[in-house]
Formats: sequence, structure tokens, C-alpha cells
Amino acid sequence: MLPLHVTLKFYKRHDIQDAIIEHARDKEVGTRFGTGFGKRPSILVYPREVLELAKRGMTSLHISEEIWENPLAISSDMPRKELESLRKGWDLILDIDCAIFEYSRICASLVVQFLQYCGVKDISAKFSGNKGFHIAVPFEAFPSQVGETKIEEMFPDAARKIATYITKNIEEELAKQILACENNSLNTIIEKVNLPFEEIIKYEEKEGGKIPILQVEKFLEIDTILISSRHLYRMPYSLHEKSGLVSVPVDPTKVGEFEKHMARPEVVTTDVPFLSREVSGDSARRLLAQALDYDVMLQALREKEEEKKFQEVELTEAVPEELFPPCMRNMQKGMEDGKKRAIFCAMNFLGKIGWNKLQVEKYLRDWNKTNPDPLREVYLRGQLHSFTPGAKLPPNCSNEGYYKDLGICTPDGICRGIKNPVNYTLRRWKQFEFQREQEEKQAKREEKKKEREQQQEEKSAKIRQEREENAKKKEEVQTEPEVSSTES
Repeated sequence: MLPLHVTLKFYKRHDIQDAIIEHARDKEVGTRFGTGFGKRPSILVYPREVLELAKRGMTSLHISEEIWENPLAISSDMPRKELESLRKGWDLILDIDCAIFEYSRICASLVVQFLQYCGVKDISAKFSGNKGFHIAVPFEAFPSQVGETKIEEMFPDAARKIATYITKNIEEELAKQILACENNSLNTIIEKVNLPFEEIIKYEEKEGGKIPILQVEKFLEIDTILISSRHLYRMPYSLHEKSGLVSVPVDPTKVGEFEKHMARPEVVTTDVPFLSREVSGDSARRLLAQALDYDVMLQALREKEEEKKFQEVELTEAVPEELFPPCMRNMQKGMEDGKKRAIFCAMNFLGKIGWNKLQVEKYLRDWNKTNPDPLREVYLRGQLHSFTPGAKLPPNCSNEGYYKDLGICTPDGICRGIKNPVNYTLRRWKQFEFQREQEEKQAKREEKKKEREQQQEEKSAKIRQEREENAKKKEEVQTEPEVSSTES
């Protein structure tokens, strides 16, 4: 817990107050009071508000990645479309998360170098205040739209895709530099990250045999969970409760030289900019384009992998509806909007789980009757005419334009780790088949047991019968009259 005199001394500085207000413009602001949090949404407008909050026990400030028309109009129960209508932009914030400060610093430096390699000129960096770094690119550095889609509508998908693209491009060099940092000692790394050898080391076949490869992603990542609507990150010049240090901006070209003592409150200055709105054109255009192209390639690879997994499962019959995922069961209840997208998902889903064209047609016609405003018959016929069962997978769960946007995505425990509704059903089908096989085996065991018991009973009955017959014969022998012999 930060002592009150420490927070007051720091937050009463006019340069700190001014810098905080500058970064709070058009952003949702979150406040933390030791272990508790303030109400959301909130904003900061005037410098004196910072000190007033500190007097009430505020220890740190957090802000949104998103830039809003009116942050105070945001509501947690607001429909997605309404929320998007309030968003007028977003900043790319890459949160480098690792328990080892030195490893985070290496990663931050590599991220900056890769952004520069991609032509991005407007890069910001800051120390998170404890063990990590935030690398940022302002909204103004991105193109205003991609195709027909406005850039402000591409959050959080575009930001997540950029984070994935960067991660994959630096991971090999990151592993090399972390190893070099520890004099190529895997044991030192294992000891520091406190993970078992087999979890962070994999072996690859190379000339001369297998060689160990460090799996950095097991202990260091660019956190994509942060990249989500209304998620907040620590504001520049905010204190950190655990370390007592400041989340201070750093010259991105000197991230590799940063040391923690530079973030002590008494030495922090506000001369390094963070997310300056004065940019040199849309220098992040190429980065965004490359990340989107990379995602298309990844999706194709995933679909091939999903197809391979699907082909490995032999469906002997149409999978019953009780094994459908929550999204498909929700769709069955009828829909007011998005019926055409829903029918596209349902057709391809059913075709992949063993349903033939007649079964799919009956299912869709029955479903259409449940809709408040059913689709026209001519549309249904047109879709069914060009449909071939099993030809393609339905959209993946992560595709924002389908299940989530349609309001039918209500994940259950099985959904975790599932990438496509078909996988959900196939997993349940395997469980169903396994259970059925077990029940059949149990039934056979019971039948054999009954046969054995019956055979044993018949054997026992036969033995009893033989014993009774032998006893009867013995009794008859004992009761026969004795024949006496007389002399003649």
C-alpha cells in the first residue's frame, strides 16, 4: 500500500497534473484507491481534480485504449452498436507482460525495432511501473479506413491481429536474446521463471539430431486480453501500488537502457512524450496491412487444421441436436435480426456434422417458422440450391461478425479452447460415442455375466439333481429287504 504522504507529494506536482490531464482527454478514466476501485465511467478535466482524488486516497489512475465522443455516456449494459457509435478512435497499446523485468525490457526493445522496420514513425514507450512496458502507436498514425471499413470500427480485432503479427515475427530473436542475457543457461531461465523444463523447452529436429528450443510464450507475452473494449491500462505518470514507482514514458529508442531507478517519483520528469497526436502521416498503414494479411494466412492454416481434425473423426450418423453448441441452440429459438448470417452458419455447421441435404432443409424450414419475421421462401430455396453438405466449415467462433454480433454466443465450459462450433459438437460426439461404447461394453459384460450366472445355475442345478438322484438310489439300496440263505 502506498502511504498517503507519498501519493500527495507526487500528485500535487503541477507538471504531473498537467501531463495526466493531457492524456485523459476523450478517454475513460479509472481510479484505484489502494485495493478498491472508483466508479466507472469517469473522466478528468481539470488538473486540480488529480490532487483532490489523491487527498481522498487515490493511488493510481488508468485510462482506456479507446477514444470516446463522450466517455460519461458509456454504460456496461449498452448494446455493442451503441457503444461503437460513441467510439471515435483507439490507440494501439502493446502490453508486454513478464515477471522478469530484464526479459520484458528485451521484448520491448525488439517490439520498437520491429515497428520501425514496418515503417512506423510515431512510436511511444513507457515503463508499466513494475515489471513490464507499454509500447504504443497513436490512432492518428493509422489510415482512416481499410476498404469500406472505418478504422474506428476495427477495434479490438485489428489491434489484436497486429499484436499477434508482431509476436510471431520477434519470438525467435526474443528467445535468442533472452538466452544470451543468461549466458545461454537454460537452467538459469527455468529457475527465474519458475516453470518446469518440459513446459518451456521443446525439441526440433535439426541436422545432427534434436536441439532444445526456448518457448518464450510460456512466460512472456504481448497481452491481447488488454486489447478489448473498455479495458483500461495504467495511465502515464500514475504510481504503481506494488513497486511505488511511476509509469513513466521512455524514449522508445532507449528502452533497452531503461533501469527501474529512473522511475522513482522524485526523479521523474515529464519531458518525454507519450502518444503525441502530432503524427507524420499514416505511417502505421503498412503495419496494419501486413497484420491483416498475416491473419488471413493464419485463418487458412487453422481451417486446414480444423478440416484435418474433422476428417479424423468418422461420423456414422447425423449428430443429434442435443449435442449442438450453445450458439446453435440459441439460434433455434428464433431471431429478429441477422437471419441470413445465421442460416449461413447453420447450413455449413449441419453439413459438417453428418446431416444430409434433406435433413438440413427440414431443419431450416422449421427454424424459419420460429422467427418473428421469417425469411422469404425464395431466399431459402436459393441458399439450399447451392448448398453442398460438408463442403465448408461455418465461420470460426472468433469471427466478430457472426455469433457474438448476432447475440447467440453464450459460452459454456466446453467452449473454452474451441475455435469452431463444429469442434464443439465433434468433441461432444466423441464423448457421446465413448460413453455409448462404454455402455455397450458394459451391456455385453452384463450379458456375459448373466450367461455365466445362468450356466453356473444350470451347472449347479445339474449337480444338485445328480446328488439328489444319487441320494435316492443310495436310499433305495438301503431299504431293499435282505435275502437269507438256508441250508437244503
